[in-house]
Amino acid sequence: MNRRHFLKSGSLLGLPALGGLSLAAAASGPVVKDFSLNEATIDQLQQQMKGGAQTSRSITEMYIRRIQEIDQGGPQLRAVIALNPDALEIAAALDQERAAGNVRGPLHGVPVLIKDNIDTGDKMVTSAGSLALAEHRAGKDAFIVQQLRKAGAVLLGKTNLSEWANFRSTRSISGWSSRGGQTRSPYVLDRNPCGSSSGSAVAVAANLCVVAIGTETDGSIVCPSSACGIVGIKPTVGLLSRSGIIPISATQDTAGPMARTVTDAAILLTALTGIDPQDAASTLSEGHIQHDYTKFLNAKGLRGKRIGFEKSQLKRHERVDVLVAQALDVLRAQGATVVEVDLASRINPLGEHEFKVLEYEFKDGLNKYLSTANAGVKNLADVIAFNKEHADKAMPYFQQEILETSNVKGDLQTPEYVAAHSGNLSVARKAIDDLLQQQQLDALCGVTFGPSCCIDPVHGDANTEYDFSGPAAIAGYPHVTVPMGQVLGLPVGLSFFAGAWQEGAVITLAYAYEQATGHRVVPGFKETVGME
Repeated sequence: MNRRHFLKSGSLLGLPALGGLSLAAAASGPVVKDFSLNEATIDQLQQQMKGGAQTSRSITEMYIRRIQEIDQGGPQLRAVIALNPDALEIAAALDQERAAGNVRGPLHGVPVLIKDNIDTGDKMVTSAGSLALAEHRAGKDAFIVQQLRKAGAVLLGKTNLSEWANFRSTRSISGWSSRGGQTRSPYVLDRNPCGSSSGSAVAVAANLCVVAIGTETDGSIVCPSSACGIVGIKPTVGLLSRSGIIPISATQDTAGPMARTVTDAAILLTALTGIDPQDAASTLSEGHIQHDYTKFLNAKGLRGKRIGFEKSQLKRHERVDVLVAQALDVLRAQGATVVEVDLASRINPLGEHEFKVLEYEFKDGLNKYLSTANAGVKNLADVIAFNKEHADKAMPYFQQEILETSNVKGDLQTPEYVAAHSGNLSVARKAIDDLLQQQQLDALCGVTFGPSCCIDPVHGDANTEYDFSGPAAIAGYPHVTVPMGQVLGLPVGLSFFAGAWQEGAVITLAYAYEQATGHRVVPGFKETVGME
């Protein structure tokens, strides 16, 4: 769940103070060494391993050093909450497989980071960033982790996140967890990378890995991807299994790939799919799963398409307006017809009901998860009690009112929940489906999120004036964001989404736009936004 909270710069969270420097001087930031794997793609890593220039073990070692140098040291991005102690051993075993002539696929030997709310049946902890789960080791892999291992990926480690996937407080700080601290934007260090999959986004953007996995309930993949200048795909709910992932909502939760290119995101998405009998939603994907999402990569894919752009996002911020105008010009130049549409007025009123659904489902899902977990806390009430007992470390900046309001909710037979759930889902899907059909649209489009705000431990996250995650999130529909440009060095993403199981269609549009623009920019690790 993304609540888009942001922190201010300063020493409170261990961030470097600006001292007497002018903003322009401070904007330069720390010196970060060149990295030979900067912007490396999955295919490039495969070519290096195939040709013998690198091995999976040597590549894994390089990423570990990179994490030690700029995530744990240097700018201290705090994107990685834990490294996998078995990573080098896994990589070496995969190198032996390659030498024996067995290459499992495009992810063979490629290091991947995963969000710390996804179970791994190994030596790593799965904590959702909470000190209450700081010693919790899952008994087995989540289904998508099993798929990742089958594909030959190296589990490099786990990424930091907004604690409890940002479903803890109305004044929370995106990217902050009591276990991992504050994740920082690699573009401008006093800016928030958005949440809750902040660590995954920052890790990809800062070249701590080639690809990563995030999770989303509403905005938690697409917002940090937008803020960190990368590609994020939130699939149709059910395309990827949720079993073994610490839950918020059975209706809206999904994992998804995060990458620097649409191609790499499509490769990772392919590897993660599969029907899991342990997740009822996953069984609905039968007949809809594509065995290779890279087949949808068509640089001319915008030709003849009709795309609806959310008109409420027009003329809202003068610098973002420039990016929007440029993006719409590109869509038209590539052969698409752009139609202004109004979806927001039908979706925005659903927010209150959505939150009720999430409160009920969070309590139900978390209690079920914790009841069988190898953790000292066995239900949501235990988590709340733990946080109160350890308030100085667990709640130094904001409280846990969402945990508390969720805990007093009834079960999923409660009339309030039943009404909110059925109404929300049907209204959101009908609003999107009707608009697509009536306007004969291939997809809907808009600004993913606005430029990220400052990290602020006093007030929490600030409103960036743009938010296009809600419609696809509430409906459970596929959503992809791709870099659209920058505002004063802060990335902004462009979103495409469509109806259920239309991952291929939105991947095509995002790829064609990406290839026509090339807006991905390597982060500069500036201390703050420069002012001349």
